[in-house]
Amino acid sequence: MTESRLSRRIAAISESATLAVDAKAKALKAAGRPVIGFGAGEPDFPTPGYIVDAAVAACADPRWHRYTPAGGLPELKEAIAAKTLRDSGYEVAASQVLVTNGGKQALYNAFAALLNPGDEVLLPAPYWTTYPESIQLAGGVPVEIMTDETSGYRATVEQLEAACTDRTTMLVFVSPSNPTGAVYSPAEVKAIGEWAAAKGLWVVTDEIYEHLVYGDAEFSSMPVLVPELADRCVIVNGVAKTYAMTGWRVGWMVGPNDIIKGATNLQSHATSNVANVSQVAALAAVSGDLSAVDEMKVAFDRRRLLITGLLDAIPGVTCPTPEGAFYVYPSVKELLGRSLRGTTIESSSHLAALILDEVEVAVVPGEAFGTPGYLRLSYATSDADITEGVGRMAALLAEAQ
Repeated sequence: MTESRLSRRIAAISESATLAVDAKAKALKAAGRPVIGFGAGEPDFPTPGYIVDAAVAACADPRWHRYTPAGGLPELKEAIAAKTLRDSGYEVAASQVLVTNGGKQALYNAFAALLNPGDEVLLPAPYWTTYPESIQLAGGVPVEIMTDETSGYRATVEQLEAACTDRTTMLVFVSPSNPTGAVYSPAEVKAIGEWAAAKGLWVVTDEIYEHLVYGDAEFSSMPVLVPELADRCVIVNGVAKTYAMTGWRVGWMVGPNDIIKGATNLQSHATSNVANVSQVAALAAVSGDLSAVDEMKVAFDRRRLLITGLLDAIPGVTCPTPEGAFYVYPSVKELLGRSLRGTTIESSSHLAALILDEVEVAVVPGEAFGTPGYLRLSYATSDADITEGVGRMAALLAEAQ
């Protein structure tokens, strides 16, 4: 066996499963195949016109053709602080904000700034694919806290306590969740935050889906409910999901001044400033109202009920109704071991490959999120594609014996 020429750190990184599925689906579509993709986690709406207009104007303004501060445009940092107070009731100064190249860089910056080699990080599963990779790149050790559909994919204080050791330094907390759409109640958020504060842990909380909650579900920001945690809490957020701006690559982290200063120093050497045109677009987004996301939410809410009903009606599939984000996370454990078109379904990863090969529908297997036996489907796509795509899956899975 040929030894890898990559460093051990980089060789250990897995490819993003969600991006890989999306890339394969897009390649098949480009080749003329009628593929329906449920893989990518991005709104299927265009970025609102007023945001695009701000970017177009920025392109023509020479002041945005030069380097700007590595930590973000001062006016954007001020606007993010104001938006954070407006949307979640959390008051922070602009000095507590670092503008990053999307939420992924915010996460890596946070882990790199806070973790020492061997530090354990409590990570409820199912989790977004990037969390464990970024934690390990920063020298940390992810400790998975398993949840399933019986608990609404929500971890409890008792589970966290059982997994906590003298090496535990951090909790990653996400609500609404990717991949499950789970939303913790305010009481649950408060209880977990108070537990983390009493333990002296850092909390990195990902609030990227804060505005995408449905029905009676309610978004809660942990440092608002647990003020004593504020000095040991980092919030990660961005414009991607709220304003349909995944491709613009603007995120941010909010935290204590010393942590933000350290993360800014890291970013000054890693990437320097986020592209100025994107920052100007983000400034228009966060300074404006929330009418764009309100319109998207109406469509997402309708689609979540549509796709949940269709999936849950398939024998062998159990699909809880998500309360947030734009994903469903059905269990397919009952289908494992059954025969389908001449092969035995060995795993949810195998099943996802069969679904793509046999009926040209792209889904992401639960292995990507730390919980085999499930599939993730994004319903950030049209009602027609949902009906057609899940219909193809239903017809195929009806053959499983």
